Parts: sequence; structure tokens; C-alpha cells
Amino acid sequence: MVLGSGEMERLQKVMSSLGYCSRRGAEKLIIEGKVKVNGKVVTELGTKVSNSDKISVDGMVLDNNKNYEYYLLYKPRGVVSTSCDDKGRKTVVDLIDTNTRIYPVGRLDYDTTGVLLLTNDGFLANKLMHPSNGIDKVYIAKIDGILDGNDIRKLKTGVLVDGYKTSKARVKLKKVDKKKNTCLVEITIHEGRNRQVRKMIEAVGKKVLKLKRERYAFFDLKGLKAGEYRRLSNKEIAVLYSFIK
Repeated sequence: MVLGSGEMERLQKVMSSLGYCSRRGAEKLIIEGKVKVNGKVVTELGTKVSNSDKISVDGMVLDNNKNYEYYLLYKPRGVVSTSCDDKGRKTVVDLIDTNTRIYPVGRLDYDTTGVLLLTNDGFLANKLMHPSNGIDKVYIAKIDGILDGNDIRKLKTGVLVDGYKTSKARVKLKKVDKKKNTCLVEITIHEGRNRQVRKMIEAVGKKVLKLKRERYAFFDLKGLKAGEYRRLSNKEIAVLYSFIK
């Protein structure tokens, strides 16, 4: 939230508008004495602040002079997950109508479609990408070949990829086409290494034909077509912040 010169607004409303937490969550933090304004603890819910005031929560400074933007994109195939590309290919940032310099939260491969978040809130983006936060990333993969029980067990417990063993995953066989020798599988991971799902499938001797990220945390693709996007609500932003450890 950017306030006009001399304009004052309630502290909890400003905290909520910055996406740190919900307004109710902000009130709880204020009452608990975890919020400081200009270095002093504030516990009064009626406290008002301006753009010149420095707000911090548990030592983390909130930037109330910056307009943060948050988007959910249905990434289409044939677009790179970067803010610019030295090969001149279309990027996910090109699909968002904004003059703000935003960045994708993590990456999806050139040929992978699905849920992708973009923002200029670097603090939140870095926290979300850290594997310690254990955010669910749900993929649907069309595979050349049919996974058997042993393949699924290996994927669930972890397979060797680029010299490391992947963390435990949730794996569900969704559909089998014996005539075409293909299957659809749902894989839920918490890591986000380069081409991880494709490499996991390769580790059990199969190949991914198509890959789509169906869900990231609580975000899905409902209401969006490939290439479309929407802004996140303050409530959604606050829930994302709640995932941070």
C-alpha cells in the first residue's frame, strides 16, 4: 500500500495490504507485541502509520513504500520461465501486462505447462523456493511406458537423480492405456530441482511425454486457460506468507 503524502492508515490494514498476513493476523501480532513502528513496540490496534514510518515484525522490515504485485499464471508450452532470454524466446514475464519488473517463483521447463507464480516480492519468492518450507507441487505426467508397482515404490521412496536421492514423493497411477503403452501419473514433490519430475521418471527407465503442474501449494488452474493469468488476493498472499518458516 502506497499512502499519499501525510496520509495515515491503521497499522493492521497496512500490514495486510503488504501481503504479510491477514488483517486479523496482523491484529494478533500487534497485541502480542511482535510489531514495531520506528523501532518501538506497538500494541494498540488503533495505531496509524504513514509511508515514512518503518514497520517491522519479529525483526523483519516491511517495505510500505513499494508496490508488490503477485500473479498466478497458467504457463503454456513453448515459453521459458525467466524474466529475459538470450535466445529471444517468449518468457513468462512477457505474458503479464505490467510495467513492474516481476520474476517467476521457481521454474517450469520450456515444454512443461501449469501453475506458476510471479512477483516482485523477492523476500517471499526466495522463502517459497526454499525446500525447507515443504510446499506441495503436484504434477500430472503422461509417460511412455506403464509404471509397475516397483517403479511406483521407487518414486515414492526416492530415486537417484544427478548424484542425489530425491525426497519422498506421493505417486498415484491415474490411467493406463495398454494399447498405446502409456500411462498418466500424479506426482507430488516438495523439492524444485531442474527437470526433477522428468529425471525421476527417467530413473525408473521411462520417459515423460507431457508434463503439467496442476497445483502449487493451494493454487490450481481453475478458471484459467493456457497463457491466462490473474492477480492474487490479499488473503491468498497472506496464506502464502503463513507457509514461511
